[in-house]
Amino acid sequence: MDDQSQPRGEGPDFTEAKDPFALFLAWMKEAKAAEPADPEAMAVATVDADGLPNVRMILLKGADRNGFVFYTNCESAKGHELAANPKAALLFYWKSLGRQIRLRGAIEPTTQAEADAYFATRHRESRIGACASLQSRPLASRAVLEAEVDRLTEAFGEGPVARPDYWRGYRLVPIEIEFWRNGPFRLHDRIVFRRASAQAPWTKTRLYP
Repeated sequence: MDDQSQPRGEGPDFTEAKDPFALFLAWMKEAKAAEPADPEAMAVATVDADGLPNVRMILLKGADRNGFVFYTNCESAKGHELAANPKAALLFYWKSLGRQIRLRGAIEPTTQAEADAYFATRHRESRIGACASLQSRPLASRAVLEAEVDRLTEAFGEGPVARPDYWRGYRLVPIEIEFWRNGPFRLHDRIVFRRASAQAPWTKTRLYP
């Protein structure tokens, strides 16, 4: 795709926005209407003990002024990395809209009640899968995983599938949120909101593309 055929920054002038959370929610609403699959998909970047970055795609499960929530196995690679260095970066990219949002900040745990409530909304098979998977650890074969799923399915029977303790929620509390919209000939629009802490006011800066 050449530059001339790319989206041309259509829509209201978002660079005049004063509230990054309101702008995020507005863009997410539009993404849900435009993206063919998983508009909540985001890249989550962490660093390991050697400072080497790690990134993977997961789904956003909640967003409000308190932060941006996702859930995972705390014994996974990202769980260990977040325990050692509770900071992360998120990236949303919506190709159909020619937009992306980048966020950085500290990671806080959600409450157990929040994790329990979300876990209960998952499909039963997904809950069993979460119990069966030793996420990020070596797996001899898919047959081993499927056998454990079968064993747990039989063990749970018709009873409840409780959230395992290692399946937890994380909340990124942003100190930086950048909004980017594709423009013609790579003359994109970018604004970034920054604050010194979660309690501090936001400042906004327009950036060169």
